[in-house]
Amino acid sequence: MKSYISTTGIKRVTISNSIEGGVSKGATVAATGAAAARARLSSRPLLPVVLVLGILLPFLFVRIAFLVLESASSSSCSSPIECRAWRLFSRGYISQKLREELTRALTEVKDGNIVEGDTEGSLETFNELVKEITSKQQDIKAFAFKTKAMLLDMERKVQSAKKHELMYWYLASRGVPKSLHCLCLKLTEEYAVNAMARSRLPPPEHVSRLADKSFHHIVLLTDNVLAASVVISSTVEKAANPEKLVFHIVTDKKTYSPMHAWFAINSLKSAVVEVKGLHQYDWSQELFPDLNKIVFLDDDVVVQHDISSLWTLDLNGKVVGAVVDSWCGDNCCPGRKYKDYLNFSHPTISSNVDQDRCAWLSGMNVFDLEAWRRTNITSSYHKWLKLSLNSGFTLWQPGVLPPSLLAFEGHVHPIDPLWQVAGLGYRSPSSSAQGQILEAAAVLHFTGPAKPWLEIGSPEVRSLWSRHVNFSNSFIQKCKVLV
Repeated sequence: MKSYISTTGIKRVTISNSIEGGVSKGATVAATGAAAARARLSSRPLLPVVLVLGILLPFLFVRIAFLVLESASSSSCSSPIECRAWRLFSRGYISQKLREELTRALTEVKDGNIVEGDTEGSLETFNELVKEITSKQQDIKAFAFKTKAMLLDMERKVQSAKKHELMYWYLASRGVPKSLHCLCLKLTEEYAVNAMARSRLPPPEHVSRLADKSFHHIVLLTDNVLAASVVISSTVEKAANPEKLVFHIVTDKKTYSPMHAWFAINSLKSAVVEVKGLHQYDWSQELFPDLNKIVFLDDDVVVQHDISSLWTLDLNGKVVGAVVDSWCGDNCCPGRKYKDYLNFSHPTISSNVDQDRCAWLSGMNVFDLEAWRRTNITSSYHKWLKLSLNSGFTLWQPGVLPPSLLAFEGHVHPIDPLWQVAGLGYRSPSSSAQGQILEAAAVLHFTGPAKPWLEIGSPEVRSLWSRHVNFSNSFIQKCKVLV
């Protein structure tokens, strides 16, 4: 028997029996079934089939890949093939088991210790984490440990960045901008070469006002020429009777020349300005022996409303009028508490004042000098300075206010909180209500490191101060102040 198969396809199969010496008998079978089937297949549209496979295959691939990855941490199957087949039809059970396994791994990692050295060289991005886990076929526990190390490293970097930010913030707040240094140098030069810059302050015809009790006397202690100009210009601009204002500027020896030059050249038409250096005072006597009441202003304030009613304010026999209560409520201090200034671990402090009391605000205060002369505040102040020296300067934080809080204890009269809003050097208004408080406040005080003449000052409140800078002044323009 012989069989013949065509090389072009199974079209015909021939089976024959050969008998020696006779005629061949064969049976020829026409194999048309295969050809017909091929014709039917080729006639069907293939596009729907391709689309369905294109949609299902990726999901199937992801599912199988997930099961293969999961099987690396599982020991419940006897073989990988059995696990894959079993889990493929046990989706709900596997999801629950995966959650339990992940929870167990996270709990173990949470209780496990990772020393600081283990976080060095840890992964920094999510893509690196995925690549690390998939390339090395690590289990869920390894994934959890690497994630924890990654998060700890990120937390360490964030804390380090915060510390650097505080340090840079502190350095920026203590530095003198180049423009302000330039302004002092230019004015000092002007004081040396220009006779007008050395002219008497106040002019001879106004000298009598310096001791006249009928005028409103304002004392400003500063070594910042630009800041002093803003305080005085804003006060004069908002005053109902600016001709009644008399400013006493007290500065140090190095700033005396530029300070004097500025106010001699930029003299005020209405108010009177006196500039004196600390070296020009006789400290054995009182600074203002002929005055009864003064208003003290810091150089980091800006006046928004008329303050003339402060001189008629009844202090009920107290020495100083200051903001003590706050506009934000009974349990809120306008500034800080005593414990923020004083060291209450020292018995000398803890036995004299309550640490949870609100400290009165400096920066804008009314002083009744007649009442002061009837007290022992000055000797008490010197006593506290001596105690601080003997304790190795451990009684309070560095600054002028802490010993003042102790010396003026029992001599403070609270005034309306809207006379002064402080803290603008720490924050900007976060709500419309706080914005309304700022508008209503008579004096805004930029307590904190972000002074308005620094670049770190908040733009939202900095404009409230900078609007009083005389940008048309030639010295301001030459030194590019606030540019």
